[in-house]
Amino acid sequence: MDIIYLDNNATTRIAPEVYEAMIPFFTEDYFNPSSMYEPAGRTSQAVAAARRTIADCLGGVEPSEILFTGCATESNNTAIQGVVRANPNRKHIITTTVEHPAVLEVCREMERNGCRVTYVEVDRNGNLDMPGFIRALSPETLLVSIMHANNETGVVFPIDQLSRIVKETDPGIVFHTDATQTVGKLPIDMVRGFPYVDLLSFSGHKLHAPKGVGVLYLRRGTRMRPFLLGGHQEAGRRGGTENVPYIVGLGRAFSLATANAPGDEARIGRLRDRLERGLVERIPSVEINGGGAPRLPNTLNISFHFIEGEGMLFQLGEYGICASSGSACTSGSLEPSHVLRAMKVPFTAVHGSVRFSLSRYTTDAEIDRVLEVFPGIVANLRTLSPYWDNAVNAPHPDALGMLEAK
Repeated sequence: MDIIYLDNNATTRIAPEVYEAMIPFFTEDYFNPSSMYEPAGRTSQAVAAARRTIADCLGGVEPSEILFTGCATESNNTAIQGVVRANPNRKHIITTTVEHPAVLEVCREMERNGCRVTYVEVDRNGNLDMPGFIRALSPETLLVSIMHANNETGVVFPIDQLSRIVKETDPGIVFHTDATQTVGKLPIDMVRGFPYVDLLSFSGHKLHAPKGVGVLYLRRGTRMRPFLLGGHQEAGRRGGTENVPYIVGLGRAFSLATANAPGDEARIGRLRDRLERGLVERIPSVEINGGGAPRLPNTLNISFHFIEGEGMLFQLGEYGICASSGSACTSGSLEPSHVLRAMKVPFTAVHGSVRFSLSRYTTDAEIDRVLEVFPGIVANLRTLSPYWDNAVNAPHPDALGMLEAK
């Protein structure tokens, strides 16, 4: 059975060009880049070249502002904990209720360590409560950490506007954004587009590079203490021998994404929109989560009233179709998505969410196949629901009040 992979917000396949670029650094140029002999110089130069490539792709920032990490989770931890440790005179952090756990859990840890954290709400479409965000800023605020785009719904936050407001309010506030879902999907220019962003995190495996490598952009002059100690690597900001093959792969993946971005974004967006329209036309009683907000072109989060997401995913899997019900980092939990709860998705639909996330390798034929089989899956599962009238393919009259109460 051929696999139809529509879970690219969880991870992506490695691009063939990326794999090719990595191979020599496993088998030939395997040397430690910190060593002094000549062959190690080649690996050191490869790391430097990848750093320059990523710096150029981020709008021409300084290569020294690129810090290699093991993943976006490490980048987020480094940014938040590093800034808090380096600036003990301020104790207030602002974030949102819909962040990835790699930010939320760190902020909760900072609360346990004496910081005050404000969690800004979102509306039904996933848009940030802007008045609430502005009210949260105070003379005690040290750090604002707000994701660029949500991993579950694809809703994009106006980071350029938010960071400008922060710096105009108080230039001493540090602004961090988790851009894990946007790097490689949307153009990001730290010089002209995000001049007020101090720290930006992302991970390689979301843009067709391997798992196990990430980046933290650290604007020159931003005060931050190292998170991992034990070595002089990364200019003393992150101990540990550099993962040379993966760093090389990330550099190649970023350059490919930047070169292909305009065409990929438009084509993937058309596929996503066709999938969304087709499901809405074929299946009654659905919710497009984030449909009224700016979204990533590759992401569709759709909820189906009166059925469970796990059942849909299981039956999709029988057809070789891979999707998810939200964040891969919390997929083992039976609790409804914290993102959808924050968006106040009706309780009749909050458990019935499926996220389809596309990539440059997604085809029209794959979208056709999903549209062919998925409506039947939903219909079959709804026959088991006491709230569904199979005779008319609609909710029972006594269930309509649940929908109206949303």
